[in-house]
Amino acid sequence: MKQHIVKIQSVEKVTHDVLKIVTEKPKQYHFTPGQATDISINKEGLRDVKNPFTFTSLPEENHLEFIIKTYPSHQGETNELLHLKTSDELILHEIFGAIHYKGEGVFIAGGAGVTPFISIFRDLKSKNEIGNNTLIFANKTKNDIILEEEFKKLLGTNFINILSNEKVDGYANGQITKEFIQENRSSPDKLFYLCGPPAMMEAIEKQLADLQIDKQSIVKEDF
Repeated sequence: MKQHIVKIQSVEKVTHDVLKIVTEKPKQYHFTPGQATDISINKEGLRDVKNPFTFTSLPEENHLEFIIKTYPSHQGETNELLHLKTSDELILHEIFGAIHYKGEGVFIAGGAGVTPFISIFRDLKSKNEIGNNTLIFANKTKNDIILEEEFKKLLGTNFINILSNEKVDGYANGQITKEFIQENRSSPDKLFYLCGPPAMMEAIEKQLADLQIDKQSIVKEDF
């Protein structure tokens, strides 16, 4: 697939370790909410280093947006992202992604695994089709929650947070269990959308199997 070089229009922090990067959008550039692209930084020594990042903007918007978790202690591209500024350039590679909206369901995300769901929910909101979709969002602490206020506005009481490393009033504490899933699924025949770290995904899939959820009802993306 053809590569596209785009200039960065803005870089800002969303949380203590998450960036929002907005770039130009190439002409005739199309993606589906939930999809991602491999991205390189257009600098010496980094052009061949590709990492997958999800589009969080809407397909019809005239810019691209990426919400990206950074790891300051790691060496690599996500660390380099912390040093980017306006007018620096990114290289966009192939578009891909298994997650796209197939109907109302329960979305389960761990940390940065929520990013495919951002564009999906924004798209549904723009069409007035949020419906009774639910997001169960697992994080270590409250400060790790990405776009908390926006999700509250989008989903209301169907935005459910669970924190593994701290107890906060109004937030569930611990790990996602099959009992927790059962309590927060409003309908037995809903789809389940999953995205998160491999160990979490494996655990959730086992719990869904224990709840006798058909594999055909699970839409997932590893990252």
